Amino acid sequence: MADDAAMPKATFQAMTESTAGDWQAFMRAAAPFNQAHADRLITSLKQLDEEASFAVTRLEHSLQTATRAHRDGRDEEYVVCALMHDIGDLMGPTNHAEIGALIMKPYVSEANHWMMDKHGIFQGYYFFHHLGLDRDMRDQFRGHPHFEYCAQFCHLYDQNSFEPGYDTMPLAAFEPMLRRVVARPKTSIYMRAAA
Repeated sequence: MADDAAMPKATFQAMTESTAGDWQAFMRAAAPFNQAHADRLITSLKQLDEEASFAVTRLEHSLQTATRAHRDGRDEEYVVCALMHDIGDLMGPTNHAEIGALIMKPYVSEANHWMMDKHGIFQGYYFFHHLGLDRDMRDQFRGHPHFEYCAQFCHLYDQNSFEPGYDTMPLAAFEPMLRRVVARPKTSIYMRAAA
C-alpha cells in the first residue's frame, strides 16, 4: 500500500476543474483496480453458490452451462458467456439477463452480447406457460440475426443444466478463460483514449 500512496492521483474536486494531467494520473492509479476486474467477477460467481432454489445452486448451473458449451467445442468467449450468463442474478433477479449482458458487453461479440441479453426471454420458452405467461414471448425477436443463436444456447446448454451429479468442470478450469476474455475490452471509450 505504500506504493499506492506514492502514486500520483487526480486531485480535482469537480470534473470541471480537472486537467489532462489529472486524467493521466487517474488512468495510472486506476490500472490496478481495472486489472482486478476478473478477480471481482470470480468472487461474484462464487456468491451464486449461496442460492439453491433449483436442484443445484446457481453457480453449479452456470458451471454446467459452461461445461456443456466447452465440451461441445464452443470458442472461449462463448464458454465465458455461458459461465457468466446468470451473474446478473446477484444485483437484479428480475432483469438478470440484461445486467449480465451489460457487464460483459465491452469484452464480447455482438452475437454473444445479444445472446446474454435476451436469454431470459428465450429461456422462458421452457417454463413461462407454467407461470401463466406466453412461452412464445421470444417470437417478438423472430427474424433477428441472432435469434437462432440465442435459441440454440438456451436449448443446448442453459435449460438442461440443473442436473445434480453432472460431471461439471470446476470454476478453476474456467478462471484462465475468463481472465483472457476480460483482459482487454473490445469496445470502450476508455480503450480508445488509452491507445
